Amino acid sequence: MLSYRGLLDDATRTLYEASETPRIDAEYLMQHVLQQSMAWLISYGDSIASAEHTRDFHQLVEQRAKGVPVAYLMGYRDFWTLRLQVNEHVLIPRGDTEILVEQALERLPKESAHRVCDLGTGSGAIALSIAKERRKSPITALDKSDTALHVAKANAEQNNISNVEFLQSDWFHSISGRTFDLIASNPPYIEHGDPHLTQGDLRFEPISALVADNNGLSDLQTIIQQASKHLRPSGWLLLEHGYQQAPAVEALLRESGYGNIELYADLNQLPRCTAAQIQ
Repeated sequence: MLSYRGLLDDATRTLYEASETPRIDAEYLMQHVLQQSMAWLISYGDSIASAEHTRDFHQLVEQRAKGVPVAYLMGYRDFWTLRLQVNEHVLIPRGDTEILVEQALERLPKESAHRVCDLGTGSGAIALSIAKERRKSPITALDKSDTALHVAKANAEQNNISNVEFLQSDWFHSISGRTFDLIASNPPYIEHGDPHLTQGDLRFEPISALVADNNGLSDLQTIIQQASKHLRPSGWLLLEHGYQQAPAVEALLRESGYGNIELYADLNQLPRCTAAQIQ
């Protein structure tokens, strides 16, 4: 029988061609199986692994070797200060999206209440992160997928967040007449045929939450054009987009009458989030 460290070494070799981060993946899966921290693995990694742990770990590694995302295998992903349930019905929250949350919070003073809308909420990552930091502010989280909303509602309950209203809606369709101080969205923005769709975790994530027409710009354009009717005077629109789409997004915003357009970089220092204010 192998030690836990031995199992990790074997898994790292197994995942070498299936993942860009084979050791990290193996460590995450082992921590999940053991329900222990990395510190425990470092301290007790030479212990002989139990038969149950060995079996469960091998099953997860086998799935990961087929490309199944680690987050789906564990059933959660940490984002901002939250642990969020995820499954095949929602995108896996990524660290690059935290810049959008950060910039939203910069525009929402703690001491007062502000109405906020999150379009295409998925797992609820953006809405719940803002809601946790701004408990006085009512947040409306929209998604056209009922299965995604089920995940988002579960995440709200799990994280004891009660200031979010979840509604099924295709963008603004279900909230006619409502206005907000800030609207945020991480919409589909990958163009059809992009080679990244056949690589890595994206192969397993819901295509409807990834791909948009018009070179990936159609949903961004729809949001930009319609959001102006749902923003209060001087309200903010914050959008995540592809790094190569920043000039096109800025042009669409200017055409729709937005000003104070600001661009922010992601963790890789690529342009990822644009903020604009309605005039």
